Formats: sequence, structure tokens, C-alpha cells
Amino acid sequence: MSKKKLIIIGKKSFIGSNLYELINDKKNILLLNLDQFLRLKKIEINRYSYLCDCTDEKVKLKKINKNLSKNENKIINKIKDIDINYIFLSSRRVYFPKYNINEKSKVKPIDTYSKNKLITEKILSKLIRNRLLILRISNVIGFKKYDKYRKIHHTFFDNYLQIIKSNKKQEYVNFFKDFITIKQLAKVFSIILKNEISGIYNVSIGRKIFIKEMLGWLNTHNLNKKIFSEKKASKKYIKNHSFTLNNKKLCNKIKYKPNKNELKIFCEKISRYIHS
Repeated sequence: MSKKKLIIIGKKSFIGSNLYELINDKKNILLLNLDQFLRLKKIEINRYSYLCDCTDEKVKLKKINKNLSKNENKIINKIKDIDINYIFLSSRRVYFPKYNINEKSKVKPIDTYSKNKLITEKILSKLIRNRLLILRISNVIGFKKYDKYRKIHHTFFDNYLQIIKSNKKQEYVNFFKDFITIKQLAKVFSIILKNEISGIYNVSIGRKIFIKEMLGWLNTHNLNKKIFSEKKASKKYIKNHSFTLNNKKLCNKIKYKPNKNELKIFCEKISRYIHS
């Protein structure tokens, strides 16, 4: 009997809830909270090919962990003797920022959250190496389905929405960054689920997107664009705080490349909703 595809832990998480809605194969996807997952019998888990924990614990921001977090430990102990692949959602922030970062580039996380992501990567690699898929994901653009659900760290899009809500003037430096929409991320997942993939992969569009450009798309239907103003900075400063991910390894593997025009169209579309 062929296996079903994916168990997602994180019913109300941003990525988990959106993946469940956007991947067009719900009969093969199980969306659970952590307690529901821990109550599953091994025989039930073994019916699936992949498991992805989309939750984040507050402890990841408070201190540097030397071991897996309490919840991660519960999950890995549950699956250690089960033939299921584990998808770990890591972050582009584990890298030292620069242009065209590939999976072999220097890792240099600068905050507690990203340091704990890298530590978890290393621990998981020792425990379930052959069954581990690490996705180092860039800035994800999309709405949270559950607005009141706690958020461990804020994304570029979260910060944008807060500024719009506050209606206070905001200066920005025109860095370039890398992004991916939640729809593009869901498509990446859909293709991964059809394959047996392990290892470390960057997940992004893989293009320079300047903040001014991104704000232009998100402000398409904003009648108060003047709340944003560009703050001048040296070329060296911009270079040292900008980044793009090289996504060729993943694109070659799954034969799909997220593109900049998809991002532009997505941002212009949600602009209408934000500013209506």
C-alpha cells in the first residue's frame, strides 16, 4: 500500500495552516496540533511519508539551547523508530548576509532565534540524518489565518502590516532581500511530497528584491504611500545588510523555480485586500 504524504504539526501556525489550505491533496495530508500528534499510534504515523513541525516555541527566543527543545524532543522520540521523513523548517538567518548564498556558504547566525535553528539542524542531522530534509526559508509573504495565534518572530510582512495599522511615518533603508510567497512555498512542498528528498536546501525566489520595490507592490492600493520614506545609507552599509539565497540546488531537484513576477502579482493582489 502506498503511503499518504504529510503530517503537519501546527494547526494554527502561519505556515502549517496555509500549507494545508493551499496543497491540493487534503486526503493525503493530516493537520494536527502537537497533543493530537503525540496521541497518534506508531502504525498511524507510519502511513505517511513526511512529517513537518510548523510550530515555534517561545524558548527559542529567550536563550541559546544546547539540546532540542522540549517539544522537538517529544516529536523526535515519537518517530525515531518509524520510517518517516522529517522536514525541518529552518531560516535564511543562519547565514552571514551576502549576495547569492548557497548551502555551503558561511553560517553565522546573529540572534538567539537563528542560533537555535542552526543548533537544531546539527542535532537532527546526527539523530535522523538519512530521513531529514532541512529547508532554509527566506522571507515568506502571506497572511496568517489565525491572527491571534502567538507569533515567535516577526517577518518583513508582519512589520509592514503593523506600520500600516499604526499609520505612523516610517523610514527604511533600501536593502535588497530575498522573498517567497506562501503560495510558492506550498507549490515547493507539493512537489517535494512526490519525491524522496533529504539534505539541506535553500527556499526562495533567488533574486534581488529591493525594499523600495517590495513596498511599491504592497502599496499598489495604498492611498497613503507617503508614510514610507527612504533613508539614505552608504553602499557598504547596504551591501553588509543585504542578501539573496541561491536556490539552484532545490530548483534542479524539483524542476520548479519560483519567479519574481509571481511575487509581484501576489503582493499587488493582497494590497487590494490590505488597503480596501
